[in-house]
Amino acid sequence: MGGRVTRVFRNFNVENRASREISKEKPTPAPRHRTARLDAMADSPEIKEEVFRKDDRFLTLLKDVYVESRDPPVRVKDGGGEHLPSKQEEKRLTKLGHLEGLDVKKVPKGKISLVEALTLLNNHKLQPQVWTAEKIAAEYSLELKEVNSLLEFFIPFAVQEFPKETKKAITSHKPKQLT
Repeated sequence: MGGRVTRVFRNFNVENRASREISKEKPTPAPRHRTARLDAMADSPEIKEEVFRKDDRFLTLLKDVYVESRDPPVRVKDGGGEHLPSKQEEKRLTKLGHLEGLDVKKVPKGKISLVEALTLLNNHKLQPQVWTAEKIAAEYSLELKEVNSLLEFFIPFAVQEFPKETKKAITSHKPKQLT
């Protein structure tokens, strides 16, 4: 409803309003700054002659000038090697088994990939006697404290399937009657 009303007012007398705006006199522009006037004067022949004229006094002074430059000795920054590409992190190959195509191939020591994290959490959940925190720390080059925190705070999902109800179970249950 509101769209129709606004459209009516918007289209009302459009041609007359447009012709009125077009026929208005254009406002006079604001006065220019004097630097803009100097740019226009730069094309005048007097200024061009002054620019291209050679002054003998300045030329003799310029000939007496002798510039000798020496570069300061180059200092090599010693940033401790933190940004140098020569400092390579020690990496290890991942232990992914059949999930090899899903994840990265090399991981820095002390870190694990996402697929490895899920694998070790699942292994610990299924066989906690075999996959202890010490074995996981040794296997994946991790610190024992970090592995204990990982096993304590991260729990993999567990899928549980509930048995489907049979028709007999559904029919034996009588719904309440409303009175």
